[in-house]
Amino acid sequence: MPPAARLANYIKLLWKFKALYIMLLPGMLYYLVYKYVPMYGVIIAFKDFNILEGIVSSPWADPWYKHFLQFYESPYFAELLRNTFLISIYKLLFGMVPPILLALVLNECRVYWFKSLVQTLSYMPHFLSWIIIYGIAIILLSEDTGILNRWLVESGGRAIPFLTSTEWFRSVLVGSEIWQNLGWGAIIYLAAIAGIDPTLYEAARVDGASRLRMIWHITLPGIRHVIILLLILRLGHILDAGFEQIYIFYNIHVYSVADILDTWVFRTGLEQLNFSLASAVGLFKAAIGFFLVLASNALAKRWGQGIW
Repeated sequence: MPPAARLANYIKLLWKFKALYIMLLPGMLYYLVYKYVPMYGVIIAFKDFNILEGIVSSPWADPWYKHFLQFYESPYFAELLRNTFLISIYKLLFGMVPPILLALVLNECRVYWFKSLVQTLSYMPHFLSWIIIYGIAIILLSEDTGILNRWLVESGGRAIPFLTSTEWFRSVLVGSEIWQNLGWGAIIYLAAIAGIDPTLYEAARVDGASRLRMIWHITLPGIRHVIILLLILRLGHILDAGFEQIYIFYNIHVYSVADILDTWVFRTGLEQLNFSLASAVGLFKAAIGFFLVLASNALAKRWGQGIW
């Protein structure tokens, strides 16, 4: 087909589905303006950026990897990387299964009002800010006035410094993260379960399959693609670890187990106006996340569930 004919067909299809493209336009503009245009600022990582001179006029770093080397030679590099990976992996491992289990339980529930009540109560924490959740954590876990510690002391035990102990702090982070996102994650899996062909369940009932058998052989395989998709997307953000949550929760007593890349960059990069260092660490994180997404997608393709 000549190029002119292909172009004409393309324009015809574009006009045929114009309503859909118009609906798509705001989302495309959002990503263009807030995600792609700011990528120009990545060059700050390779410059000795001066806010008064601007991005273009600021001199190039000598050598070009100066700020990456500065971060690598920092005495906190190994600790920051270890904390970031551990917290992210804990959240990934312990945070993936509870929403799936909740979705399976809600899907099997036949009492509609109870199902709606549990679903509403479980996803309400998703809309709470980390400030509010931290206030709830203080009420429950404070060493002096926390409800849980008061119960432990009155039972003859000793108060546990959940929020200031290096042994407990990561558990508090992971637990609060699971609690906040439990119901919201279950909604995604419930939507995936709703898309499973109901005739599969009918055939299984005719064959005498129990509910557990149907969950294992129909429901879980039916939502496997969603599980893998969410896993791949979360792997791309494995170096984020939750800046807002940790910045609000942590304190000087738990820096050794809670200080991550983002919090260190905020303190040493942005509070001290070292934008080049902050950009270098951000680019370092993005590069690792990019390769993790590629690797996880390649692995998922072996199961026939890759994103692309």
